[in-house]
Amino acid sequence: MAEVTNELMYELLKRIQVDISSLKEGQRDLRHDNLSLRNQFHTMQGDINNLRGSIAHIEDRLDRIENRLELRELAEAQSRFEPNP
Repeated sequence: MAEVTNELMYELLKRIQVDISSLKEGQRDLRHDNLSLRNQFHTMQGDINNLRGSIAHIEDRLDRIENRLELRELAEAQSRFEPNP
């Protein structure tokens, strides 16, 4: 078995320090990637909320148009005369 000397311990500690340093750098990269993904998710959620608002606005306008043209009443009246499947 090899003799354990101060120089051997010093070399081992230096290797451990290098390994820990690379692990810390990898962790920093992962944290940065995680923050980027979170920001993208927040942006996408904002876009989805904007789309929902636009759809609601379009539905409101369509309801007003149908009411003004009395299309709902015509559709309901016509459905009474169509045969049921």
